[in-house]
Amino acid sequence: MNPPKTPEGWASRLAALIYAVKDSHREDRFPLRIREIAKEYSRSAFPDEPIAKIDAVADCDGFEGMLLPIPGGGGAWGIIYNESGGSIGRANFSIAHEFGHYLLHRRRFPDGKKCTNRDMLDWTSEEAQIEGEANRFAASILMPLDDFRDQVSKQGSNIDLKFFEKLKVRYEVSLSAAILRWLSHTNERAMIVVGRDGFIDWAWSSKPLLRSGVFYRPRQETIPLPPQSLAALGDRSFDNISGVFHSEEVWLGNEKVKEMAVVYEGYGGMTISLLKYPKADRGGYIYEEPDVEDVSDRFMKRFRGGGESI
Repeated sequence: MNPPKTPEGWASRLAALIYAVKDSHREDRFPLRIREIAKEYSRSAFPDEPIAKIDAVADCDGFEGMLLPIPGGGGAWGIIYNESGGSIGRANFSIAHEFGHYLLHRRRFPDGKKCTNRDMLDWTSEEAQIEGEANRFAASILMPLDDFRDQVSKQGSNIDLKFFEKLKVRYEVSLSAAILRWLSHTNERAMIVVGRDGFIDWAWSSKPLLRSGVFYRPRQETIPLPPQSLAALGDRSFDNISGVFHSEEVWLGNEKVKEMAVVYEGYGGMTISLLKYPKADRGGYIYEEPDVEDVSDRFMKRFRGGGESI
């Protein structure tokens, strides 16, 4: 049988094998034990060059993972991933990403392939497109599109951070990975913005939002988080998950935007914002939700002369 040529093809082939085994044992299909799958499948399909080791390293800022030949291993390969922060979801996605490199690219990189978080997010160069293929494999194997769409369909129009937290648990992926999976296929105008230390570290717009010209380029310029945004305020006592509506001047696009945010302790001052823009209509843009702009105004008043610290 010829090997698949696309990330989705590889994910589909492995999923058929994985589900057959899980179904025969009456096991839940999700989450996948990607570490064991990578080792077992590589030993079966490529016995002369299996993945023999998968190890973690800590405190490697900017480093996400690496596929490398094992010295003296007789053709065997290893995967190293960054376990900083202790996130199972991040580790699973990193392992799946490197497994994707193994299946798709190991012949192109006989000396190994090192991946940083910037490599995974900037998909403009040929090198970055290779990272994109590994990301597509990881997303497809961990969050199969048919099941993912089924979960989205059951949720209806109430797509929010609470929903993505549920998907994070279902698939054992990171919150950002679950959001990116949705953004890659949704018809909604939406964006994820990840901040660090008060600045936009990276951002990703859905295709409909991108077509309307709303996107950030944080790799090309230094962009501070909007001062009135939930991410910049960083108040953990506020219900950031439910979010607020902001007036036009807060976020990019000169539109009213709903922001939902996760504000982490540690992680280098990391924040994750999900921005939902109004839907496109023939006459402009419309909201399904009622106009609750005053919620944002009331929130901001808490920090103007009220003596509360941020």
